[in-house]
Amino acid sequence: MAAARRVGRADILALAVFGALLLLPLAAAYGAQAYTLSLMTRVLAFALAAMSLDLILGYGALVSFGHAAFMGIGAYAAGILASHGIEETTIQIPVAMLAAGLFALVTGAISLRTKGVYFIMITLAFGQMLFFLATSLAAYGGDDGLTLPARSTLFGTSVLQNDVVFYYAVLACVLVVFLLFRSLVSSRFGRVLRATRENAVRVDAIGFHPFRYQLTAYVISGMATSLSGFLLANQTEFVSPAYMTWQRSGELIFMVVLGGMSSLIGPILGAGVFLLMEEHLAALTEHWKMIFGPFLILAVIFARGGILSLFGRRAP
Repeated sequence: MAAARRVGRADILALAVFGALLLLPLAAAYGAQAYTLSLMTRVLAFALAAMSLDLILGYGALVSFGHAAFMGIGAYAAGILASHGIEETTIQIPVAMLAAGLFALVTGAISLRTKGVYFIMITLAFGQMLFFLATSLAAYGGDDGLTLPARSTLFGTSVLQNDVVFYYAVLACVLVVFLLFRSLVSSRFGRVLRATRENAVRVDAIGFHPFRYQLTAYVISGMATSLSGFLLANQTEFVSPAYMTWQRSGELIFMVVLGGMSSLIGPILGAGVFLLMEEHLAALTEHWKMIFGPFLILAVIFARGGILSLFGRRAP
């Protein structure tokens, strides 16, 4: 009964969040619509990345400090293909996700043979390796980045040029990934993954192989994160190595912790609070980081369950 109540609260919160996001363009029409849509599209793209990280961080206890590399892969897939005249979304997204999946498969197979701080450091090393590779791509802007000629086309049309349509396209991606991840973590795969978080040795002893489940989750997480990079590149119409810095990976971790780990809806809330506070504090003072930093520290110390703790305990 208690579990049903927790799931019910989580369902209601998810419906409220996605309902508000669905109605946002209507409310934005009465104010600075272009600014609001641009900001919230950015929030949704980061929410997708944070939710993808939560799959391995919250449910698998795998602290990846190089996860922004997958965002960079998705962004550069869009930028590089567009620079060669391939601007179709139905081509760019599969290429981005396939490239991210292969990178996750290779690096994950190596990283997952380590544990704890060693796993953190090796994922950081792989992320920085990709960052320096991007800075060396002189043909695609190097340190200066790469400007997209326009947003990607969809079935040969330029419908995504419209800010409202693009916002809803990003929201649809977030919703689809949320539903897929929710089904995944509720399945036997998800239960085994959560069990590896608690005691990997015992999971191995009863006949499951933690490495396989963790690697699969890592690949899925990386592929979904690349989608967020693709969307962010189209939102800004610009790609740069800054997409994959270790600082960006740290921000994603903070979004997950701030919102509430192992919840899926929590990282969406965390990304929203993180980016909206950053935006509004920066408009108030150039020393906004002196306010933002202590706030994040206090939030982690006193809200152990993240923002979700304000709504009652999250669903497992």
